[in-house]
Amino acid sequence: MKSIKSAVIYGFLIWLIPFTVAFLIFPLRISDRPFFESIMPVAVTATTVIFTVLYFKKVEANFLKEGALLGAVFLAISITIDLLMFSRGPMAMPLLNYVKDIGFTYLLIPAITIGTGYILDLKKR
Repeated sequence: MKSIKSAVIYGFLIWLIPFTVAFLIFPLRISDRPFFESIMPVAVTATTVIFTVLYFKKVEANFLKEGALLGAVFLAISITIDLLMFSRGPMAMPLLNYVKDIGFTYLLIPAITIGTGYILDLKKR
């Protein structure tokens, strides 16, 4: 990877910003669940796109490989933090419920980073 430090910092922010959005709009989860569920993937996607663009500004080669590695790091960070939060305490939920409610949305992350890397590789050719 070009910068593991940047990848980790950006990965944490990709988790933190949507978490903050979810916290701020949490009343919608009760009063208007479909709207809440529509907002969250948009927050994850927008945040991932922003930090993917920032990361790739310093990458000069091997874009697809960087995108795959970056997506793996971003995904691992989000899932790890979530599993720590959702495995115990007041926010606890069974693993299958987590995957269906939250975890599956995180597949947007590597889709974005890998897609970005692929496009940049094509453009460089």
